[in-house]
Amino acid sequence: MKSVTVLAYLFRLVAEFLNTDQSTDSKQPRGKSSDSSDQYCMIFFGFSRFSFSLTMNELWTPIAKQYNPLKAGSIDGTDEEPHDRAVSRAIAAKYRPNKGVLGDPHLTLFVARLNPQTSEEKLKDTFSRFGDIRRLRLVRDIVTGFSKCYGFIEYKDERSLLKAHRDSNKLVVDQNEIFVDFELERTLKGWVPRRLGGGLGGKKESGQLRFGGRDRPFRKPISLPALKAELYTEGQADKLDRSSSRELPRDSRQWERGRDWERRREREERGEEREKRERNRERHRSRERDHKRQRNEDRHKEEDRHQRRNRHKTRQ
Repeated sequence: MKSVTVLAYLFRLVAEFLNTDQSTDSKQPRGKSSDSSDQYCMIFFGFSRFSFSLTMNELWTPIAKQYNPLKAGSIDGTDEEPHDRAVSRAIAAKYRPNKGVLGDPHLTLFVARLNPQTSEEKLKDTFSRFGDIRRLRLVRDIVTGFSKCYGFIEYKDERSLLKAHRDSNKLVVDQNEIFVDFELERTLKGWVPRRLGGGLGGKKESGQLRFGGRDRPFRKPISLPALKAELYTEGQADKLDRSSSRELPRDSRQWERGRDWERRREREERGEEREKRERNRERHRSRERDHKRQRNEDRHKEEDRHQRRNRHKTRQ
């Protein structure tokens, strides 16, 4: 926004200078000054929109620097209303990080999607190759003691942390492809955990995806196109108003069409995943039916064989 303000000030100085120069010229017609000022206004308006779009592109990042549940629920971070109840619950939540957690949050990794059978020793052997580990914690259920399939690993230095973050993501441990990211609870401002409707990532089957993280970064939003070049040389302010009133709804419709296309593609992907699961289930059921039928046939054949043997013995 600062770049737009500076450009506005510069254009204003140029316009004042040219108007002053034209007013001193006695040979210029009367209507020429007003047309030139309108032309300068149109040039400034178009250039300011272009500069604003550049500024928005510079501010956009695929990874969220501050957690916002409303933006995390949108694929490009542009939603203005929550699309599910979990997002509304996350917005209303007043979550504060647990102060009882030990360790340096800036040297801690979050490890998820672990195999339920993976132990602390296995994690230590896997991640100690990247550097010296200061603290390791595999989160377990307080009642059953079973693993919740995620944990936290604190390194002694930042170099080991960055190396593990770069090389250990999507590593296969105990037949499971794990997910590795920095700890976000104490480092990302405004963080809301998954159990309160927040978090990042998620599965398509759940229908509650969260974007802005390493697993599912934001997609670049569809930027509105700039004004047509003919508007910069019309010379009439009312022409600009009429054209902009025609162009803006069309731009908004294009933006909405892009959003609808993204959502439709997500629905199609979820439908394909659902159909694939149904096909797998049906295939499994058919195999089970075939095995059961084969077992019944084998049992009947065995019974017939025994009956024939018994009849043969009685005849002898």
